[in-house]
Amino acid sequence: MTQRHFFVTTSSSSAAEKTLKTKIWKRVFIVCMILLISGSFFYFNHEENNTYILKTLELNGSVKEGDTLFKMNCVGCHGITARGLVGPDLQSITMRLNDAEIIKQVIEGVTPPMPSFEIDPQNMSNLLTYLHSL
Repeated sequence: MTQRHFFVTTSSSSAAEKTLKTKIWKRVFIVCMILLISGSFFYFNHEENNTYILKTLELNGSVKEGDTLFKMNCVGCHGITARGLVGPDLQSITMRLNDAEIIKQVIEGVTPPMPSFEIDPQNMSNLLTYLHSL
């Protein structure tokens, strides 16, 4: 005798497929939302920093004022002659990094243990001019 097998989709397997599809779409939605929020945060933060950098680069800095700022904020890590202690030697920093990269390093503290500094554009311009004088 031959047995015949019939495969019929039941409502329970159909419901399981729907549940699985719903879970997948929820996860895709969550991932997309996370990417959207992260991208928005990066865009607006990046835009703000670009405005700050452009404003700073338009200003004329003072070596004397920059030297004072350096001595008040940077000597502890970079040394009185900017030859480095905990932080790196800054004597030729303007040859290794462009001005925008230096500004970003100061205001964001990109490489640990460098802290970030809240510094107005004029003072940043002063510090940048001082670094160029080293």
